[in-house]
Amino acid sequence: MKPALLSSSALLVLLAAPAAAYTVYVSNERGNSITIIDSETLGVVEEVPVGQRPRGLNLSPDGKELYILASDDDHVQVMNTETRAISHTLPSGPDPELGVLDPSGNPLYVANEDDNLVTAIDVEKHTILAEIPVGIEPEGMGVSPDGRIVVNTSETTNMAHFIDTDTYEIVENILVDQRPRFAEFSKDGRRLYVSAEIGGTVTVIDPAKHEIIEKIGFDVPGVPPEALQPVGVRVTSDGAKVYVALGPANRVAVIDGETLEVTDYLLVGQRVWQLAFTPDEQFLFTTNGISNDVSVIDVESDTVVKSIPVGEQPWGVVVSPQ
Repeated sequence: MKPALLSSSALLVLLAAPAAAYTVYVSNERGNSITIIDSETLGVVEEVPVGQRPRGLNLSPDGKELYILASDDDHVQVMNTETRAISHTLPSGPDPELGVLDPSGNPLYVANEDDNLVTAIDVEKHTILAEIPVGIEPEGMGVSPDGRIVVNTSETTNMAHFIDTDTYEIVENILVDQRPRFAEFSKDGRRLYVSAEIGGTVTVIDPAKHEIIEKIGFDVPGVPPEALQPVGVRVTSDGAKVYVALGPANRVAVIDGETLEVTDYLLVGQRVWQLAFTPDEQFLFTTNGISNDVSVIDVESDTVVKSIPVGEQPWGVVVSPQ
């Protein structure tokens, strides 16, 4: 079943509305490349070869450097976004999967899945600041808006680990559901959303009190429960809506940020993985790892407006800040 898209005329009307142009970067895990998309035309600009098994992506605050977690090369490649060439690499520890940048742009925190570590990297000095032992198979990475806390999720330990960024020490561990994959703070820092792929839930946590507020489950008619596998999570800047990629269910769930109730399920490509907003939050881009495309969601109407073919097995996605 293919996702329902807007008609050509409706899409033209939508795209005719004033909108800033941003650059979208997509990592193709099996294709060993980065696909570059223009958010105004919703067309592919270029596909750039990079290292082995690129997954997590992060952008510097000024958008001039793209950090590519080349998992099978055991380092972070840094792309100059103007020239689209790799300028240098950063040490990352083994098998870097997901990373998160401090709000200032430095350091970069990386989950090392094979070594049960989180590595803090100074992106200016190209050195490792700390290696922080965490649970088994770390993956998800989130940072508080003030940069004081980094949260890592460990897939096998089933925990969210709260790390003090001054001391690089774990200050709290919270048990969540099975195989947590992603951690996302709300922009005001009052909520943390942790997805659990096998548990089939999103745990909502009060980061200040280290208390669980709610666990959100999912139910899509005609889709078996085992296919509802939450992974990527994004929250609008006003906290009004939360979007959750549901993996092989080929849906993105829309959650009311106040009531924490699911309000809609949007049909996208096959095995939806990660999500990224444009800075103006007009669009949400999803990576679909089996159908080898990116779905584009209009955030105001919660409508899928386009599918964009990219490289082989798209995984991560980020959008330029300007």
